[in-house]
Amino acid sequence: MGFLKQEVPEIDFEQWSKGTRAQKIEPMARHWAEVGFGTPVALHLFYVAKVALYVLGAWLIMLSTNGIDSFTDVGQWYAEPIVFEKAVLYTMLFEVVGFGCGFGPLNNRYFPPMGSVLYWLRPGTIRLAPWPNRIPLTGGDHRTPVDVLLYAALLVTLTTALFSDGTGPRPALGTAIGVLPAWQIWTVLGLLAVLGLRDKVVFLAARSEVYGSFTVAFLFAGYGVDLILAAKLVCVVIWLGAATSKLNRHFPFVIATMMSNNPVFRPRWIKRRFFRHFPDDLRPSRIARWLAHVSTAVEMAVPLGLLLAHGGRPTWVFAIVMLLFHFGILSAIPMGVPLEWNVFMMFAVVALFVGHPDVGLGDLTSPLPLLLLAVLVGVVAVGNLFPRKVSFLAGMRYYAGNWDTTLWCVRPSASAKIERNIVSIASMPAAQLERFYGSKEAAQIPMYMGYAFRAFNTHGKALFTLAHRAMAGRNEDDYVLVDGERLVSTVLGWNFGDGHMSNEQLVAALRQRCGFEPDEVRIVMLDAQPIHRQCQHYRLVDAVTGEFERGRIDIAEVVDRQPWDDTVPVSVEWSRA
Repeated sequence: MGFLKQEVPEIDFEQWSKGTRAQKIEPMARHWAEVGFGTPVALHLFYVAKVALYVLGAWLIMLSTNGIDSFTDVGQWYAEPIVFEKAVLYTMLFEVVGFGCGFGPLNNRYFPPMGSVLYWLRPGTIRLAPWPNRIPLTGGDHRTPVDVLLYAALLVTLTTALFSDGTGPRPALGTAIGVLPAWQIWTVLGLLAVLGLRDKVVFLAARSEVYGSFTVAFLFAGYGVDLILAAKLVCVVIWLGAATSKLNRHFPFVIATMMSNNPVFRPRWIKRRFFRHFPDDLRPSRIARWLAHVSTAVEMAVPLGLLLAHGGRPTWVFAIVMLLFHFGILSAIPMGVPLEWNVFMMFAVVALFVGHPDVGLGDLTSPLPLLLLAVLVGVVAVGNLFPRKVSFLAGMRYYAGNWDTTLWCVRPSASAKIERNIVSIASMPAAQLERFYGSKEAAQIPMYMGYAFRAFNTHGKALFTLAHRAMAGRNEDDYVLVDGERLVSTVLGWNFGDGHMSNEQLVAALRQRCGFEPDEVRIVMLDAQPIHRQCQHYRLVDAVTGEFERGRIDIAEVVDRQPWDDTVPVSVEWSRA
């Protein structure tokens, strides 16, 4: 990796450009296996600086609270309930403005490096209601002035809460400072709920499954230590939900890909160790599989130990293990950059479990924490059993290599229509790459590096196989393949690995605005694997004529293939033909 310049594969560009898509992906995959994306060191340092500014901002906000005075003596105030409340609301604000997950070049956002607030304060942009035909006053897909005002109200309410003082002594919580006023908590939750019913993208971008759940726990401040206990239970559900989603055959591929892109492990020989036999066999090695299993076991078992321990050495041991766990993810600076979330979870370990080690299930004074627990567990269960019905964020299926994905086959004429007719800030992904790298030819390398990243994951092989079927009978050279995440980033303003934002609902919104012709846009929609079935279902959709094929791909067929293999067997269940 260079300090300012990306390290790219050494290829004969003229010869390489004559190959098929699979042939072009092959050298990119081999380069990724021993270098990663080749991200310049300066860019990694940029993200480190962003995390540092996030921490500094939180620190200064805590010091603005009456009763918290020392910048350096954190031990006096880190376990105050209002400090945790503000950490939650501050991180929610950080995320919903667009500075958190999905920010910047490591999520293929170049010009500008973020969307979110730039879109959602602008009428006329696309919004996606989760149940537009069932919930009154949520129909349509145009952002109205009302939607803009609701989003602005959320930003103002969160900011107001961050600079508010506590309500006074709460002996049951062991605080003289108190907690945030209840009206602020209710207002945040009310605005999140209404916004979520009008636009699921804003709701997901606020990371409501995490910070919204903690905010619900803040409503229990009047019931003894139930606030602390409920917050602990939310943490445990997050960890166990994520661990449960990794009980699959996909996760070792995530580990191998992430570690080969890790800026800490720089020697190439270390990166190669995560693959079976470089350069010919780039399936996960025994080391990658072992690391996947160990990390899953840690995330499954240690949080239970934290919850059940009541201070002393066991709490410290469990806490240190979880801190190292999240630091390991953080130091890898993974694609999608969920960095601040990991920092927040590290703080939660210290503030809740180390700061209040004696609070456990035996201290329950109302059924409210258990009710919150039941709701969260229910959503996680439904998300694992019926992943098409629940976002991988709400289902807490984080970074497990198993989520809904889409691949869009777009003709240049359709790209021009999107650029011309969609109210957006960013250009189409290919145009952003061309602008960033200087030419259409130079942009081909990072574009195919992105394809290689997707292909390293099991669903990537399925997507590229199904792309052939989506374009069958047509000249594939007439299409540009656009990852659904990248397209969503352009037209909706935010993305974080969720195919629920690039499904038929978005297709209909684009068709209405752009007036596509048949065959101009064809989409592969691949559902995540349900936890109890060893297959993934897919749909092939034309943006004008609708779905024309559906079927399934068996997991056994994708886990045993090389990244460049786009010949996965397909079981067709229905075809218009």
